[in-house]
Amino acid sequence: MTKNEPISVPDTGQERIVVVGGGFGGINLVRALRDSDYQVVLLDQNNFHQFQPLLYQVASCGLEADSIIFPLRKIVGPFNNVRFRMAQVEKIDPKKKVVHTSAGTLNYDRLVLATGSVSNFFGNDDLEKLSIGLKDIRESLDIRSQMLHNLERAVATTDDDEREALTNFVVVGGGPAGVETAGALAEFRSHILSSDFPDLITDMMKIYLVQSGDDLLKGMSSFSSDTAKSDLARMGVDLVMGNRVKTYDGLTVATDTGLELKSRCLVWTAGVKGMIPAGVDKNCVVRGDRIKVDRYSEIESMPGHYAIGDVACMAEGEKYQDGHPMVAPAAIQQAGLLGENLIAIQRDQPTKEYSYKDKGALATIGRQKAVAEVGAVKLRGFPAWLIWCFVHVASLVGGRGRLLVLSHWMASYFTYEKGNRFIVRNPPRK
Repeated sequence: MTKNEPISVPDTGQERIVVVGGGFGGINLVRALRDSDYQVVLLDQNNFHQFQPLLYQVASCGLEADSIIFPLRKIVGPFNNVRFRMAQVEKIDPKKKVVHTSAGTLNYDRLVLATGSVSNFFGNDDLEKLSIGLKDIRESLDIRSQMLHNLERAVATTDDDEREALTNFVVVGGGPAGVETAGALAEFRSHILSSDFPDLITDMMKIYLVQSGDDLLKGMSSFSSDTAKSDLARMGVDLVMGNRVKTYDGLTVATDTGLELKSRCLVWTAGVKGMIPAGVDKNCVVRGDRIKVDRYSEIESMPGHYAIGDVACMAEGEKYQDGHPMVAPAAIQQAGLLGENLIAIQRDQPTKEYSYKDKGALATIGRQKAVAEVGAVKLRGFPAWLIWCFVHVASLVGGRGRLLVLSHWMASYFTYEKGNRFIVRNPPRK
């Protein structure tokens, strides 16, 4: 098949909705449309859904990759009106209503972009080339391989400076992903390093968390920020606040204050941007590569085209004038209402405007260390950690994934043991 040939999808005579992206937004929209009179075609470059909030645990050996990924065909299999095709969308033609993909072309009547987000390196090519992001399961496995490979090299080298660089790990970005990654690496150092690498002194492994501002966990209160700072400091994480990373050459991390850190592994969690295929009206693209949509998730100036989740920028009141937070609950809520509205359109019924329901924020820092904010209620420590565990297990797709994660966590809780520390792939940054 060439890229110009059509993708084989049965012609059922139904109005066809093409959904691009099998993340939280995409799979929940498909579920909402499963009993509708539409034919729904889900496109994704992967054949699996990945639970991004737990990517950091795969990166730090806490979970195996198959614990947090789930086959998309198993999700859509029970739905008679849904088809899945694995393909990478390259561009769309809104006038002809055609999607151009790596597997061929596909016509549609309505199109929904649920493409999510990718790491934003803000135009710094060296950072993009030499650091590792944390937005994909492959990147999680890259981080794990890099960490273990570096420690193996540190044991073998006789060069003290190189050993220092190999055992220094720099995490850039003080949001939930950065805080959780730094905390997980600190727990690996405390509970695994001495048994797996007895030739290395525990204090040799240093974890730096670099944040451009003075607070952690942006979007949460100073209560949560201060708690995260205190817990991470007690866990031995070096907090580098008020420093913006400017350059990284694979060895030296340089910040805007002149600070330099030596490290052979830099994990980038400092920013994300929407993933937009070619063909979207550029006048609809706003800051952070997000697509401007109305309160019905329809792209402005592109009737019949919609965007939900991280890639969508929907203004709502003063609080969300720059769009809703790029988190899973927003994508799930938008998908649910868009599904209802699309069914209502087909039945000539009235549609509803979307309004974001903030269900709170959670972040874990380590074993029995977490913060939770639900309305005016702010928790930390063990109660917050239990809530975090329950919410994440309940949010996983499929019973097998829930069982695997829960069993891993219970074993780790009682034994302090991590997952298998196998190096089964070459490190991405040699």
